[in-house]
Amino acid sequence: MPTRPPRLSGILIVAGFLGLTGVALGAMGAHALKATLLERGMLTAWETASRYHMFHALAVFAAAGWLHTGLPARAIRLFNWAAWAWGLGVVLFSGSLYWLALGGPRWLGPVTPLGGLGLMMGWLLVAIAGLGKRS
Repeated sequence: MPTRPPRLSGILIVAGFLGLTGVALGAMGAHALKATLLERGMLTAWETASRYHMFHALAVFAAAGWLHTGLPARAIRLFNWAAWAWGLGVVLFSGSLYWLALGGPRWLGPVTPLGGLGLMMGWLLVAIAGLGKRS
């Protein structure tokens, strides 16, 4: 029976965790927290966090699939780094927006763009992988 490379297992765990928490937090914002978020004027922030959270959970899952297709070693490394950049980006970007929406400290505001940079870095790494030599 073939074994999965360790990096694939880790990325699948990240994808599963991001997907699970993205659905749960999206549902909480749409139902249990909706009145509170509306009162604070933060429903849009929560929805943005949830949307980016889920988009990037799917991107991490897709990266795990690409890692299993026999790409050249350089592309595998870039996809691996992209997946981790997206995971960290979601934690910083969406996490800070969720926390701010619930009344978290304002010092979290500057954390949000750092998370956005992590998300963009993941996409840049995918583009770089696409520019690599074909094998």
